Amino acid sequence: MKPLLHPRFLHDPFGDPGLYVGVLWERRAFLFDLGDLSPLSPRALLKVSDIFVSHAHMDHFIGFDQILRFRLHNPRTLKIYGPPGLVQNVAGKLSGYTWDRVDEYPFVLEVYEYGESGRSAARFACSRRFQKEDLPDSGFAQGDLLSEDWVRVGATELDHGTAVLAFSLKESTHYNIDKDRLRRQGIPVGPWLGELRTQLRSSAPGEKPFRVRWQDGDTPREQEKTIAEWCRDLVRISAGQKIAYVTDIGFTAANQQKVANLAAEADLFYCEAQFLDEDRDEARRRGHLTAQQAGLLARQAQVKKLILFHFSPRYRGREEEIQHEAEEAFGGNTATASPVETESLV
Repeated sequence: MKPLLHPRFLHDPFGDPGLYVGVLWERRAFLFDLGDLSPLSPRALLKVSDIFVSHAHMDHFIGFDQILRFRLHNPRTLKIYGPPGLVQNVAGKLSGYTWDRVDEYPFVLEVYEYGESGRSAARFACSRRFQKEDLPDSGFAQGDLLSEDWVRVGATELDHGTAVLAFSLKESTHYNIDKDRLRRQGIPVGPWLGELRTQLRSSAPGEKPFRVRWQDGDTPREQEKTIAEWCRDLVRISAGQKIAYVTDIGFTAANQQKVANLAAEADLFYCEAQFLDEDRDEARRRGHLTAQQAGLLARQAQVKKLILFHFSPRYRGREEEIQHEAEEAFGGNTATASPVETESLV
């Protein structure tokens, strides 16, 4: 099965948190946290449609200016979601610049806050010099910040001494085209496969007709079936991927329960491991997790794979100890986040 969601961490575990999730077949990506974005090319940044910010500490938010600079001339609306106070944080960033030559710039930024203390949203249009315009409360039913036909992004508020959001990204259903079946029917691959996937994701397979046209040498060919028939003949259906992202939280009972619910049975669980357990008292004071605690959270949530990040720089050269400690507590597949080249990002 070729996955639809392609997550890549932007830095090594000692660098700024940042998870880029590219969407196969689409010019779209999701970004979790806004630390240093220098590993991303302008092309990759232009694909980002939605950004999910855990909180506005500098190492999670300093990349805002980077993506803003590349998006100013782009007409596509960029949406940012985060904890209470994010609208004010963004407004403060934008107020730090002089916007006297942007009247014709099409860029629009929408910011959505989610948290137990309340919800608010605002719009900032470049052509209006980023004046704040209040938006109606989006509701965010059952903690879903984003809900589309094929994907949902859920959130829960956790405690770090300040409000922090953790996130889950869930593909509803995965549709995989069986190329062997396609070949046996004598139909070549082409852009029509992307159109078929879009139809499948937008609604349950039904009686809507779908026509395929192609060239067989000099001879034009076509075949028409219902979406349901194409699905039956060519498509393998499986459960969608689930990715969870948790960082900068204390190991409290309330946080543990919320993470267990949010990350339940995730395929990939990205979790901070700021300290080794030998320094658990300091981890508690600072509102961070030890590697052992990250492993316990992974076990409680019954995830398939744990990926660790956000190590304290004091542990340089001890990365294997951190991974081993988490793996022992988890009892499952554990890895350490590593950066990738921009070219490998979807």
